[in-house]
Amino acid sequence: MVFLRLFMAIAMALPLSCWAQQEGEPVGLLYDEVNPDDPWEPLNRKIFAFNEAADAYVLRPIARGYRHVTPDPVENGVSNFISNIYEFNTILNSILQGRVDNTIHSLGRFLINSTIGLAGFLDVATPMGVARRPADFGQTLAVWGFDSGPFLMVPIAGPRTLRSGTGLAVDSFATIPSLQKETLYNWTFLGAEAIDTRAQLLRADELISGDKYIFLRQAYLSQREFFLNDGVVEDDFSDFGDGEGFEDF
Repeated sequence: MVFLRLFMAIAMALPLSCWAQQEGEPVGLLYDEVNPDDPWEPLNRKIFAFNEAADAYVLRPIARGYRHVTPDPVENGVSNFISNIYEFNTILNSILQGRVDNTIHSLGRFLINSTIGLAGFLDVATPMGVARRPADFGQTLAVWGFDSGPFLMVPIAGPRTLRSGTGLAVDSFATIPSLQKETLYNWTFLGAEAIDTRAQLLRADELISGDKYIFLRQAYLSQREFFLNDGVVEDDFSDFGDGEGFEDF
């Protein structure tokens, strides 16, 4: 996990260092028309190209193989288990946001699925009326009044904003696996999460058209707005799910 945290810190520092190298001028000024949400577009596109190569040669083939050999009940169980692990982050961030109701709700969901749901492999809380209400540190920063900042393409982790990317780095320190001393457990969980997340996004590949970078940027920003504003969003990217898909990628 130390390596993961170091990698995340370096990834977050890349655009900041490039900004400084331009003597205060946004990297995006290299383009004729700069998207105000994406002033670092040239750098982001280079990172996006790297991510595309990594996805094409590593992540996507593994994800397809995983879906091919894994029975649906097992795959659903793995997804449920990972989601249940992150209920711990939701609880912490709900506390930091001062959302007492969401804290109690998420704590109840975590306890139900961790016990009756066999460590979370079965989602028995949702049919009981205790649906998932995710919260992350990026949302916490928003509640605290921090601006979203520019769009940011993070190596491997994919689309973010500066705020949600910072939240991702902080949340990586607060997961249950990262708090464990067993290194094998940490890396096993990270590997399973990466494969499961990519497998869930395989269907979304068919929905992408035109400039893939722009499509993903707009989809992420819209879904992030959806996530932060409890479902209120202007752009329609509902085919990507309930607003959580890109949060996990």
